[in-house]
Amino acid sequence: MGSNEALPFWQVNVPEPLRTPECPEFLANLNAKDLGIISTPDSQYHVMTWPEVQQIIADNRLDLFQRVPSELRRYLAYNWKLKQEYGSVMEFVLSKRLGWKVPVQAEGRPFEKPEDLKILWNDWPYGIDEKIVHLVVWTKFELEDDPATDDLTPQARKEIDDFVNETFCKRVGKEKVIWFKNWKTLKSIHAVEHFHVMLYDVDPEFVKEITNGDIPLSQKV
Repeated sequence: MGSNEALPFWQVNVPEPLRTPECPEFLANLNAKDLGIISTPDSQYHVMTWPEVQQIIADNRLDLFQRVPSELRRYLAYNWKLKQEYGSVMEFVLSKRLGWKVPVQAEGRPFEKPEDLKILWNDWPYGIDEKIVHLVVWTKFELEDDPATDDLTPQARKEIDDFVNETFCKRVGKEKVIWFKNWKTLKSIHAVEHFHVMLYDVDPEFVKEITNGDIPLSQKV
């Protein structure tokens, strides 16, 4: 029928029988970054390699992470649905993914007690090499930011480094592990503290063990 360039952005990557004449509500009022991604055919998307992921994190250019266009569409649609059902994505994460009660309160100091954190798959990972496992470490305790830089304080960074080294690097090798914490301006879920860990080409049994058999929502819906 016509090229993707001739399609309204909300019809890109959608099979012709499923296209709608009007823009779906979950795609209304997109920011410029998401609009650009949604308007891009999947066939034109560049899947990020492990070295590219490492460089983005080393440069602290976390804003360059993107989802595959069709996956971003699914992500936005699912989050819109969650907001209708639960009031916010945060409420869903707390009650269904983490099973934590509000207010969230830590029992000990950062990383002192296992019950104060939970390691799960990133439900909607970025468009990265399929050998890269993207996990999220959710914590009941705060990971202190420096208001002047919107980045972690040196103490908080050391605490995370120590945890990541002990939990991941000693098991799979430091060269296969990298972590980052989103700037506050980039967080998709506020009020629940978390940071990201990526593992490259590791044993699936280790991932199953460390996540207690978790399965990302993107594979369930």
